[in-house]
Amino acid sequence: MTSKPLPPPLSPTREAAGLLFISGQLPRGDDGKMVAGGITEQAGRAIDNLAAVLARHDMTLDNVVKTTVWLTDAALAGEFNAVYRARFAEPFPTRSTVVSGLLAGDALIEIEAIAHKG
Repeated sequence: MTSKPLPPPLSPTREAAGLLFISGQLPRGDDGKMVAGGITEQAGRAIDNLAAVLARHDMTLDNVVKTTVWLTDAALAGEFNAVYRARFAEPFPTRSTVVSGLLAGDALIEIEAIAHKG
């Protein structure tokens, strides 16, 4: 008998002091699989997933004050920035961008965020 793997030990969101902390969003489609395509498609989907989490808390991307972005390759930064610029309004959230491998091996990107209800 094989046991079902345990989910990762994390909360999808946590609220504290008027802030919503959102765990990393991957470019997963509604079927749970990574979306096809390159960084443009994957970045768009990861941001869509982030927006969906925010909507469940009656917020939008305009409420985001900080993001951390993981890219699997620095060469993806230019295309990613174009998608990010099109989806987030000025003043843009503060942001850290890191190049790193991801546990979800077929993802090119992961985005986490902090949003403010104010």
